[in-house]
Amino acid sequence: MSHSNVESNVRPDYDPEIQKIADYVLNYKIENSEAWNTARNCLMDTLGCGLLALRFPECTKHLGADCEGQITPNGARVPGTSHRLDPIKAAFDIGCMIRWLDYNDTWLAAEWGHPSDNLGGILATADYISQVNISQGREPLTMKAVLEAMIMAHEIQGVLALENSFNRVGLDHVFLVKLASTAVVAKLQNLPRERVMAAISQAIVDGQALRTYRHAPNAGSRKSWAAGDATSRAVRLVDIAKRGEMGIPGALSAPQWGFYDVLFSHTNKDLATKPEEERKFAFQRDFGSYVMENVLFKISFPAEFHSQTACEAAVILHPQVKDRIDEIEKIVLTTHESAIRIISKEGELANPADRDHCIQYMVAVPLLTGDLIAENYEDSYHAQHPLIDELRSKMVVEEDERYSKEYHDPDKRSIANAIQVFFTDGSSTDKVAVEYPIGHKRRREKGIPVLEAKFKANLATRFIAARCEQIFELCTDQDKLEQTPVNEFMDLFVVN
Repeated sequence: MSHSNVESNVRPDYDPEIQKIADYVLNYKIENSEAWNTARNCLMDTLGCGLLALRFPECTKHLGADCEGQITPNGARVPGTSHRLDPIKAAFDIGCMIRWLDYNDTWLAAEWGHPSDNLGGILATADYISQVNISQGREPLTMKAVLEAMIMAHEIQGVLALENSFNRVGLDHVFLVKLASTAVVAKLQNLPRERVMAAISQAIVDGQALRTYRHAPNAGSRKSWAAGDATSRAVRLVDIAKRGEMGIPGALSAPQWGFYDVLFSHTNKDLATKPEEERKFAFQRDFGSYVMENVLFKISFPAEFHSQTACEAAVILHPQVKDRIDEIEKIVLTTHESAIRIISKEGELANPADRDHCIQYMVAVPLLTGDLIAENYEDSYHAQHPLIDELRSKMVVEEDERYSKEYHDPDKRSIANAIQVFFTDGSSTDKVAVEYPIGHKRRREKGIPVLEAKFKANLATRFIAARCEQIFELCTDQDKLEQTPVNEFMDLFVVN
């Protein structure tokens, strides 16, 4: 008897990849002290980036309750504000703040991303749970639970990024934020294994963002709140799973209808020619704490990470060119393939988000001024400094194949750029190359004091000196921070 006109309705087990993620968050014990210490530094840096973003009305217009005057008992706090919101909206707000200035940590591999984007969902959920627990006579969560969730979210997002390029199929990396946040928020909610897998499966089938808003000619401000949207959506999907909503076991692997066939394989020419069993996520390593230990801190400049070393090189060259701007004939930027694909562009730049994803713009400003700060991307600044576009027009971008190779080398993971300026009289500067940014693990010893100084400066944009010192003292004491209840930690960031 022919069965060609019917489908098998045998419900599968959860996809192995979903089980792998769930088992990691439920069972893995983080014992590496470097991971815990780096997570603490990451917490400081990430919150500081969010506080700094509150100076920009285009960011703050997104914040606050969806309904004016809405009151949420035990509402999660949004650092640096007076908002007390349901954890879903609070996750959006915190995530939006963190990412607005493109200044938080970065992970670069086959896929790119910013693992600390997950802090929106983590912190909002943990603050809400802690307050509810106290109201019901139970113990609050401590900041150690927040740091643990950060390490695990970094790991899920980062390990999946090592071998799987979502950008090559047009998907935005915030898919990994939604996936990682869902897993760790489900753990914070103390859900059993099946419920954790159900939540993860919902995140996979949820529909994923396109990268359209990150690239010319459509680059725009959505890239600054997309991660907030993703981590917020994760909190919502966990809530749905917590209420008993059924999962989708074959979310990844279902023929024709699953993630692999719809979004990852058939539209990916590199994968479409492979056997079916290979058209799935590749795992370079098991989940542990590797990503947090090796994450890149964006310490010096609020700029897309592939340009960080180029900006540093431009600052080094500034004294040599500042008095010869009119004599510049050509500027050669030597870089790696990923930077060319993401941030090399010519033509008019339409908005701040467009400018902070243009390597030529991000090099021109420090060549002219000796620094690069968030205000340099604003329309008003750009309009007052026509020399920026004049310098952009003189730039030539070239790929160094060694830079591209070592960008992917797991033992190096460099993000190299070099700049050389040529003058009309035939002279030139030296070629200044910077292969590892100050936020790289290889420069961690030098980088942490700069990170702490950045945090202090960002705190000072919102709080009086005594409060800044109180927060800084707590955040630089590993044991004290880990033992602090989340609600008490969040109390320090409230602005009345």
